[in-house]
This record gives sequence, structure tokens and C-alpha cells, in this order.
Amino acid sequence: NTRKHPLGIPPPSEKDWPKDEEDFFLLDPDRERDALPQPFRMINKLVMQVFESAMEIIERRETLREAQKVKVQPQKCFPTAEFQVTERANCLAASGKYVFVGLSGGLAAFNTCDCKDVCAWDAAKTEICAIHAMDLGKECHVLLAVDEMGLVWLFCFHKESFLLVKILNEAEDISQRSTCVEEVLSRGGDYAGILLQGNTKAWLEIYQLPKDSWLAEMEKNAEGLACTGRRSSSLSEAGTFLLQELPVSAIQADIELDLPVLLLTVRPPKPITGTVFKDPLDALKEVDDDSILGLGYNHLIKDSQWELQEAIFCSTYREYLEAEGVTKEEIPRHGTFHFLLPSRILMGPEMEVQPDIPVGIGVHWDGNHNFCLYLLNNSLMGKADSDLMPDVVWPCAAPIACSAVSSCSRYLALAGEDATITIWDKHLGYPLSVTAILEERFIRTIHFL
Repeated sequence: NTRKHPLGIPPPSEKDWPKDEEDFFLLDPDRERDALPQPFRMINKLVMQVFESAMEIIERRETLREAQKVKVQPQKCFPTAEFQVTERANCLAASGKYVFVGLSGGLAAFNTCDCKDVCAWDAAKTEICAIHAMDLGKECHVLLAVDEMGLVWLFCFHKESFLLVKILNEAEDISQRSTCVEEVLSRGGDYAGILLQGNTKAWLEIYQLPKDSWLAEMEKNAEGLACTGRRSSSLSEAGTFLLQELPVSAIQADIELDLPVLLLTVRPPKPITGTVFKDPLDALKEVDDDSILGLGYNHLIKDSQWELQEAIFCSTYREYLEAEGVTKEEIPRHGTFHFLLPSRILMGPEMEVQPDIPVGIGVHWDGNHNFCLYLLNNSLMGKADSDLMPDVVWPCAAPIACSAVSSCSRYLALAGEDATITIWDKHLGYPLSVTAILEERFIRTIHFL
């Protein structure tokens, strides 16, 4: 056999192209890793996930950092001086240019002008747990200090010396001793109020402070006091002060300050019981003036009627009472009180008062609906302290939970246990507004801004 055509090289075609170079310019470079063996491909996938998660976290943090830069940053304040005491500091109060600190063994005073310690009092070696201070003028300050036993110490601070005036609730019999729960000084230091608790009862005592006689006595003995209160200098270059051996000011034997006068003793209202009157005429005789509301004692409801009403109520709402665990009404043992400046409610047309001196107090007790107002001149009217009745009563729809008085003493805010806030105009004697909060909320404190 013979060949018709000579042998030759055939022309190139796409079928003859090598498989490795096929579409090499269209392939994704990341897909080249797909050719790796299985263990390496799994490791590569996990590493890429870690990198992607890290980048997301970095981007999120960068976004938060940029948002923080846009916000207004609060100004950071650093202390200019530091007072270090060797004993534990429990409380402090500022009055004028002095800062009074209650320590575990007494009292200490510091001067805020030159940042130096002034003096200390540790005669009784008692722990001070609360302090209230008020500037009386002429470099004289009045202090109410409560110790760990609940005793109230009344001090007069003058010319860098502590003068003990009296222990307000001191009792010779320890079993009859009362404990102070709350203490308040009126603006200007004319009056002081302390809320006391005994074994089974509580009451409020209001004292008038003879600050005018104190100031006169202090001015008379100014030279003697200046010699007793020597200060020790413990100022360091870094602005740190150590209270180690402060000059202790003892009670001056040649200075006798007038004692405070007990004006009022206010006790919580007793639960309303059955009437003691035989006819309506006897009840009307007990009402002094029909222009105000009372506490509800002068009524004609008999004990049998109270018992019948309580039995009907208990039988009707038995399941709710068992679920709530309602207890019998008891005399409250805690109250809140405020010193009130003159207003139309608390002063008559012929009363001569000063606008910056309190003329009355407002009191409400836990679980009670009434806000009671008492004039501070009640003791001058010959009323018995044990049976002291309020001069004005403002009843509320629900028990009062907390209260607040504005700085001008004209507006009074009462928050009830039903989550309603009532703003009263004390000068005119009527409510300005009533605001209802969510029923599930319980208002514990309220303040004027």
C-alpha cells in the first residue's frame, strides 16, 4: 500500500490546548487554594473566619469610639486638698467656712479657707453617726450630732472651739432612754426638731434655740475663747493633712449658755375608735372652729357600728385580705416633718412675724392620710403637750408616702402611696396640680429642683 499524501504536522486547534492554562486569566486568585488538600483547606477556612470576626470587632469598636468623641464629655474634677483622719469618718456637714466631721471617737472641724485642721472634741469618746450644722453668724455655728446610742448632742461652735450645750434626749434611767431617728435644724438656726422612738412609741420634739443670747455670750467671752482653741499646723506640700493630735477644746467653765426651750411634743394620731359622745350637741361642743378640718375624732359612730362595718368588709373581701395578709392598724412609729415659713394658713391677720423665721411645722406619719400643721406658739396658748392637736389638717385620698418643701417654703409636694403627687400652694391653701404616676410605682422620695 502506498500513501496518497505525504505525512505533515496538523494545524493547532482548541482541543489540543493544555488543560492547566485554560481560562487562567478569568480565574479568581482565591480559588487557587481550593486545590489544597483537605486538612489544609479546613485550616485555611477557620483562619479566614477568625480574621473576618476580628475585623468586625475592630470596626464596631471604631464606630463606638467615634460616637464617644461626638458626645459631650463631663469635666473631670480632682480634689485640691485631702484630709486624712486616723479614725473612721462616718459623716460630715458644712457650715460657713468650716467642715465638721463625725468620727468614731468624737468630732473634728476643718477650715475650708486655708485647708487646715481647727480642733476636735472627744470628751465622751462616743461615735458620731450623723451631723447637722447651721451658721448663726458672727463666726458661731450650731450643731446637732447623733451618736451610736441615739443620743442627740447639741453643740455651739465659736472661735474654733466646741461648746457642749445639752444632750437633748438624755435620761437617767437607761430603760427609759429614747433613740433619735431624725434631726432637723431650721433655716437660720432658730429651731431644732428631733424625732424620737421609745420601746413602743414615737414622738416629735421641737426646741427653740436661744441663739441671740448665745451670740451675746460669745461676744462677751470672745477673748477667752480665742486663747483656748490653739490650732496645730499639719499642712504638707502635697496638700494632704493628717489629723493625729488635734487640739481638743473642752467645755469652758466660765461660759454658761442658755438651754434650749422645749416648745412642742407632737405624737402620732391614735386610731379612730367609737364615739364617746351621747348626742350631737356634745360633739359640736368639742369643735373649736368650723373653718378647718380635724383628725376625725369628733364623730358619732359607735363601736358596734365600727365592728359591724369591719365584719361586712372582711366577709366581702375575705379572699383578698387572706392573700394580702392585712394586719390591724397600729400607731405609726416614724414620721416626716418640715419647718414652715409664715403664710396665710399658719398665721392670723394680727400676728407679727418675721418672713425668714419659721412659724410652724408640717408633720405626716407613716400610713396616715393627714398632713398636720402646728403653730410654734402652741405652748404659749396653754395647751397640753400630750394632747396637742394640729391647727390645720390637710387630708389626702391615700396615705402619704413622702413630702418635700420648696426652698421658698411656699410650695409643698405630697406623694401618696397611690403614686399621685400633689403640689400645694401653702400661701393660698389650695392644690396647684395633681400628677398620677404608674400604679405599679411606689414613690419613696421627692425633691424640688
